[in-house]
Amino acid sequence: MSTPISVIPGAAAEAAPPSFAQSTWLVAEREIGSKLRSKAFLISSIILFLGALALVVWGGFQASNTDGTPVAVTSDASTYVEGIPGLDITDVNDRAEAEALVSAGDVDAAIVADPASPVGFALIAESSAPTQLLLSLAQLPPVELLEPDPTNEALRYFVAIGFGVVFLMAASLFGGTIAQSVVEEKQTRVVELLISAIPVRALLAGKVIGNTVLAMGQILVLAAIAIVGLTVTGQSEILQGLGGPIAWFAVFFFFGFILLASLFAAAAAMVSRQEDIGSTTTPITMLVMAPYFLVIFFNDNPVVLGIMSYVPFSAPVGMPMRLFLGEAQWWEPLLSLAILIATCIAAILIGAKIYQNSLLRMGARVKLREALAA
Repeated sequence: MSTPISVIPGAAAEAAPPSFAQSTWLVAEREIGSKLRSKAFLISSIILFLGALALVVWGGFQASNTDGTPVAVTSDASTYVEGIPGLDITDVNDRAEAEALVSAGDVDAAIVADPASPVGFALIAESSAPTQLLLSLAQLPPVELLEPDPTNEALRYFVAIGFGVVFLMAASLFGGTIAQSVVEEKQTRVVELLISAIPVRALLAGKVIGNTVLAMGQILVLAAIAIVGLTVTGQSEILQGLGGPIAWFAVFFFFGFILLASLFAAAAAMVSRQEDIGSTTTPITMLVMAPYFLVIFFNDNPVVLGIMSYVPFSAPVGMPMRLFLGEAQWWEPLLSLAILIATCIAAILIGAKIYQNSLLRMGARVKLREALAA
């Protein structure tokens, strides 16, 4: 007589494999937890935040120190400088008189009414616009230089460095982390245990989501630091001018990072040793570095910035920069974002295929054609 088999209630449910969403979140939690337990990550993040706070506070105090700045102002533009403390204002009758004072060196700049300007006025300077004065104005006006000096566009340069550095550091740091994690799991054969319990695509999705959460966390902290720093130094006008571009930067960065993270993971899956990571991730690293150098060297070139704002890999830097400068129409960020999202979806699909076809192949580097055709 056979012995009856007792069934423990819920045992079958406990033995059931996790769903795709559960598997993805488990991997994401693992990625986030390992980073937050890393002393190197925490120390580098604290240094980054303190450096950003010091830079914002220093820039704010520099901007608020406008004592003694001689400025010529026409009567029809006087309302634009009302409430700005410390300016040594010289009233003039017309634009010609203002330009004469600027050329003679009697004033550092002139504020004149300009119907063609989107903000109603323009700033005239000799060879470079006074940075402190520009930062003090409620809106950034067109700048007309009598003797242009292209090497001294401090305001553009400052904002360009801000967007470029944040994008470069966050994308490089977390993109490199994803690549190292993928190869480490291949070397130690941990990946074989992982994919025996969860789908390969869930493993990729979890890595991307986990690192995206960390990267966006840093972006939001940096944005909060900028808000606090500018508020403490009394630069509410600058904050109003930067608020929109910073918000758009966060949105563009979110999708841009997902795009890059998918490619980093796919590229790393094609090799089996840490020392070989560079052979497949170098092209992606160049895509991350290119916007940084372009926005710094061509921040005064509307054509280059316009192209950057529509190229998916540089849009997170190019479009916010154009929005800050007032060079983009209202519909342009929406169109650029749509292009970025479409490219992001395509990169996820291609990256997932490469990742799935290369993850268990050990030894020699997997060729891209083989990874796509497998």
